[in-house]
Amino acid sequence: MSILNKLKTILLSLICISLFGCHNSESNNTSLQAPTISIKLVDKSGDFEEVNVDVVDVLIKMDDNSNDENGWISLNSNKKVINLLDLTGGVHEVLVDKFPIPTGTLKQIRLVLGDNNTIVIKNDLDVGEVHDLKTPSAQQSGLKLKVDTVIEEGFTYDFVLDFDVDKSVIIAGKSGNINLKPVMRVITEVSSGIIEGSVLPVDESAVASVIDTKGTPETDDDEVLSAYTNYTGHFALWGVSSGTYEVILTPIDSNSKYKVTTVNNIEVVNGEITVIEPAIELALKAGAITGKILNENVVVTASVIVDGVVVEANTNEAGVFLLENIPIGVYKITLTPANGSGLVATELNNEEVKEDETNDLGEITLPGA
Repeated sequence: MSILNKLKTILLSLICISLFGCHNSESNNTSLQAPTISIKLVDKSGDFEEVNVDVVDVLIKMDDNSNDENGWISLNSNKKVINLLDLTGGVHEVLVDKFPIPTGTLKQIRLVLGDNNTIVIKNDLDVGEVHDLKTPSAQQSGLKLKVDTVIEEGFTYDFVLDFDVDKSVIIAGKSGNINLKPVMRVITEVSSGIIEGSVLPVDESAVASVIDTKGTPETDDDEVLSAYTNYTGHFALWGVSSGTYEVILTPIDSNSKYKVTTVNNIEVVNGEITVIEPAIELALKAGAITGKILNENVVVTASVIVDGVVVEANTNEAGVFLLENIPIGVYKITLTPANGSGLVATELNNEEVKEDETNDLGEITLPGA
């Protein structure tokens, strides 16, 4: 064999060995890649100024659903104090970011809180006051959440801890203590979706909610998922099962001039974010105003001013006018006869419009000039 042919043979062998070695190395690296876990904290929010929780650690337990204190694995969560009311409108706090864990079945997740938990509530002078949050159960052992998820090599698993402040903060009666008894649910992002949207006007605080039937409308496992809007009017509903939903927007202030507003046919796909566009305008609570003009053979225009805009309606052949969709409130009604009628315009003051009611002004005769 010539020297040239020998060199070609050696070179080809080296290439084959190199390719084979790389292939085996890459295969081994893939097969031996440890699964990782990421955990986010979100909040349904509540009607307080601040709710600050002292997160000490996040623990998990593999292949063990018992209450035994052995077998817990620390995920080395960053110790921090988190204001839960900052976690609205799609904002979240990353507690654990792609931390390697063993394979097997993840049975429980445990959130451990420290001593530095506080709440800020406005007093009678509308000034925020800081109060301690008593958290005996969380300090001793941490809140345990059942998961039961199979963990396999080569995958990243994303979980969301959804903290329900309204249910977690307990204001005691005579003692004056304010206790924190954490209520939360754990969400696997890949097996649920998120609904995001915005509400107008942005300064009208509201609660967005859906009824999750979990794909079984005939059973009793329905769950109401809710989230408050933030200061920009944005909201995010986490952990919504795949399906089609009616999103309900409810103003927080029961005396609001806005009413419950719904958006239909919102599709949710597991592992995806559904954004409702454009922004949802809350519907005003409204009523109507009617009356009958007794002057014959004249067209009269009834009008009111709503937020600087004139809303008007003419009388029909029977002399009846109807002003519809007038926001609740007290108005001045102006009745203006057509030019040349010889009649004088008339104003009716302090006429109230109530929700879903029609204020009937009765029979009215306009005076002559």
